[in-house]
Amino acid sequence: MAKTTNLYVRLEPGLKEEAESILEQLGIPVSNAVNIFLKQVVMQRGIPFDVKLPAKKPLGVTGLTESELNTELEKGFVDLVRGNTKPAASAFSDIRRDYGI
Repeated sequence: MAKTTNLYVRLEPGLKEEAESILEQLGIPVSNAVNIFLKQVVMQRGIPFDVKLPAKKPLGVTGLTESELNTELEKGFVDLVRGNTKPAASAFSDIRRDYGI
């Protein structure tokens, strides 16, 4: 099918460059990636992936009161005593997956 329509979008420059770099490694031009996305929107009758806020938000130590920090530390200590632990590599892998980092 001949492509006869142009689409103009405004993007953050850094986002565009990162996406282009990844797509280039995959051998997919940006225009093809956009076309794939739009075809999936039509086929799925909506956005083809979940668009939602993360279920949980990571705690930042600076945002906790002393009492809240002590409560979190106590939870961690109880887990340690009960043997409810996992290797650090596994914990960091889970964090990266859960928070998209």
